[in-house]
Amino acid sequence: MATTVRRVPLTLPAAPLGPDNPLPALRAPDGVHDLDERSREGLPRDMARQIGYEPLRSLLPVQIRDGYGRRRVEREFEAVVIDNGRLRATVLPGLGGRIHSLVHLPTGRELLYRNPVFQPANFALNGAWFSGGIEWNIGATGHTALSCAPLHAALVPAPDGAVMVRLWEWERLRDLPFQVDLWLPEDSDFLYVGVRVRNPHERPAAVYWWSNTAVPEDSGTRVLAPAEEAWHFGYERALRRIPVPRWEDADRTYPLDSTYPADFFYEVEPGAAARPWIAALDADGHGLAQASTGLLRGRKLFVWGAGPGGRRWQEWLTEPGTGGYAEIQAGLARTQLEHVRLDAGAEFSWLEAYGPLSADPAAVHGADWAAARAAAGAALDAALPPGTLDAAHEAWRRASADADPDGGPGEWLARGSGWGALEVLRGGFDLPGTPFPEAVLEEAQEPWLALWRTGAHPAPQRVVPPGPSLVAPHWRDMLETAPADPLTEYHLGVAQWHAGDTAQAVRSWERGLALAPSRWPLLRCLAVADALAGDPERAADRYAEAFEDLAAQSRGGEAWTAAESALGREAMTALLAAGRPAGARAVWDRLRPALREQGRFRLLAARLLAAEGHVGAARRVFEDGFEPADLREGEETLSEVWSTVSAAPLPPSYDFRMRPPA
Repeated sequence: MATTVRRVPLTLPAAPLGPDNPLPALRAPDGVHDLDERSREGLPRDMARQIGYEPLRSLLPVQIRDGYGRRRVEREFEAVVIDNGRLRATVLPGLGGRIHSLVHLPTGRELLYRNPVFQPANFALNGAWFSGGIEWNIGATGHTALSCAPLHAALVPAPDGAVMVRLWEWERLRDLPFQVDLWLPEDSDFLYVGVRVRNPHERPAAVYWWSNTAVPEDSGTRVLAPAEEAWHFGYERALRRIPVPRWEDADRTYPLDSTYPADFFYEVEPGAAARPWIAALDADGHGLAQASTGLLRGRKLFVWGAGPGGRRWQEWLTEPGTGGYAEIQAGLARTQLEHVRLDAGAEFSWLEAYGPLSADPAAVHGADWAAARAAAGAALDAALPPGTLDAAHEAWRRASADADPDGGPGEWLARGSGWGALEVLRGGFDLPGTPFPEAVLEEAQEPWLALWRTGAHPAPQRVVPPGPSLVAPHWRDMLETAPADPLTEYHLGVAQWHAGDTAQAVRSWERGLALAPSRWPLLRCLAVADALAGDPERAADRYAEAFEDLAAQSRGGEAWTAAESALGREAMTALLAAGRPAGARAVWDRLRPALREQGRFRLLAARLLAAEGHVGAARRVFEDGFEPADLREGEETLSEVWSTVSAAPLPPSYDFRMRPPA
């Protein structure tokens, strides 16, 4: 059967994504995956060097996505289905290009963990992320900021003359374009994925890539890879080399044999470097295999574990009664704590393959680890002979990687953002195969297009929350020479802050305050600067003033509600940290009633009541039940607040702990 591609609607129970957080992300990422300098001692030199290479100062220019909720209703998503009669892949261009489903048609087996709902949670670098399928993680350590964002998608010729789906975007954390090409060769049981990341700049760039596959998990699931050792990284933030498969009296290749969530980064044997692979097989020896050309060297197993925290997270990400999952991943480095240098004008490219694998269950589940992985490796060699991927990669690079999508933007399968078009227009980049035409520019890019063309950042016609800031050196240079009105000073300060020039950023924000029609955006930036400088009292003062100014100006509409929600949470948190519950109460009293009912504010209400000495009332907030939609991966706020209001064990519904007790 010839490969076909069609657009179809996919209906899922879905929580709303809501608006982006309008406050610039000035703080560094939360550090859940950080490894300090002392912990790097004794690591292989290349690993230690890449762990310390170009960590993110902040998430700028990306905005935080925390406007989502947990009330799900039926919603239709645009999906693209690729089918060759052997495999059927369902792709979601509007959600990071996620492969939602991969079905082996002769057996009817779903090879992935297919989430039956769309439920965002706070796992992406910038917040909203959802579980299931195959995701493409680019940018920096963690789930990509594009997890819930649209990508451009179009049809292009595949290397064999058939059709394939191209996904592409401009990744803004590292300022790099990338593409993901998906095709099914005729009669193939494997989906081919060609990936390219390019650096069009005159400076090197730090690159991060991990392809993340969610696979069904039960007590019989085993993950196999050509490795005898792995690097274990848990939420205690320690990286240690351990044997595979058994460690601390348990076989860690069975996801449910771990208690707490953890990463296992396999030391893939050098002899397997030509085609690294990983597979997840069930009790009967059936499952999914992922293999690639040698550049994508890393392989990882992520487990939620069998403990209450991991189980609770799995329920949180889907719906009760749904089976659990583990993740098998493939990356550019040995661990996800590393970033890899990409030289100016250079590119990385590789080919991946995903498909069904069946092996002798007695062998793959046997006590002899060498025999188990040899059985899986031999089954993979039979299904996907050695040399196949290298040849397919060469054919793709030669015949298809640079092929431009047919037609204009109106004829593409899907549109991404306009940020790439802005950067290509400004930089004059030539990127065959991944066009970013002016036709895809949107309202968010208009003031920056005007700055580039006229030298001035236009002031809004009415008082509204400021739009997103750009922070790359070329935009910072333009802001420095633009007329110094309050909005320009605000954006300039954000760009200077991102560059590490915090003193100059503070001066820019203070200059902008004098004539600003809205003082709260500048006051909030100064409050963050005060807090990070170790002055919680001054930070609390500025937060209180900022929220009072916002409350006085706030209007109806989604943008203003998002601003109140974001600033209200930050202000109350800062005031409570400074030991000023009366100030936090004043912020609470000015919040919109609808905001006070949200889970994130119910948790703040419990903290406020406890700080005011109303411990019983704070405990009743927990007893009445609430769901903080934006609970962060690894966050222990729920257990910490509960311990201040009750001596009883933490109720199971609030137990999201991802590490052993300290």
